[in-house]
Amino acid sequence: MKAALERIEPGFGSSFLFRKFESGITCNVPMWHFHPEYEIVYISGGKGKRHIGNHFSFYEDGDLIFLGPNLPHLGFTEELPEKHVEIVVQMKEEFLGSDFLQIPEMFAIKQMFERAKLGLSFQGKIKKEVGEQLIAMAEMPAFDRLLHLLKVLQQLAEAEEYSILNADSFPVEVNAQDQDRMKKIYEYVQDNFQGSIQLETISKEINMTIPAFCRYFKKLTQKTFIQFANEYRVVHACRLLAEDHLSIANVSYESGFNNLSHFNKQFRAVTGLSPRDYRKNRKKLIKVDTSIEHLEA
Repeated sequence: MKAALERIEPGFGSSFLFRKFESGITCNVPMWHFHPEYEIVYISGGKGKRHIGNHFSFYEDGDLIFLGPNLPHLGFTEELPEKHVEIVVQMKEEFLGSDFLQIPEMFAIKQMFERAKLGLSFQGKIKKEVGEQLIAMAEMPAFDRLLHLLKVLQQLAEAEEYSILNADSFPVEVNAQDQDRMKKIYEYVQDNFQGSIQLETISKEINMTIPAFCRYFKKLTQKTFIQFANEYRVVHACRLLAEDHLSIANVSYESGFNNLSHFNKQFRAVTGLSPRDYRKNRKKLIKVDTSIEHLEA
């Protein structure tokens, strides 16, 4: 699976790229790509799947991630509210000079840049607070926007409400012709994950034999196509388990697993938990978050 190199040029008078997308325009188009810049992505609301490096996960109530350089990624945005905002900030490590990260005041940010090479996802209050600040940056002049970005980076560096996605980077090859292949592969999985995924069908779709397609996919993603499809299904199952209105058996069926035992096995392999324990743990987290909000009110 070859990722496309995205070339990023900051706007005139700026050392980094800042983009704002309003309702109806999404930046999470299904294109598997990478770039040498660090990237902050904020989505003010909605749900979707994210594929970063060899990591798969589901987000809800918006998203705030910080990605390191050359980390292939793609977002599957599924449901967005009518009014939502997406912010993308992209910067090179040396965007303020080759030695800037070496000064003492930048120590925490430098450490975060290292963590970001595996991908970072921010939750809780920090997601909302930083999101609002990123949206406000759209109306700022270039110098104020730069100062504000430094404050945002410091706030993220000091945050405790984050998780490391462990999205290992891997060698990527750049070939423009493979953009169409990848688009077809992702569309096929999206359209068929609840039913039967056929290697023969997708191989023919991209004009490869089954053995050639399997080698191609495994070499460049470090996983088989069936692993990829099952991870997509498990991430969809996580979303359904979070909504808590279906039985686990129905979640299995709605996610493309016709065998409950196989579903349990695949779910544990991807998440480290059984579907039942995953649902219980989410209930505990929601209860704790609600209690905290009540005490602070």
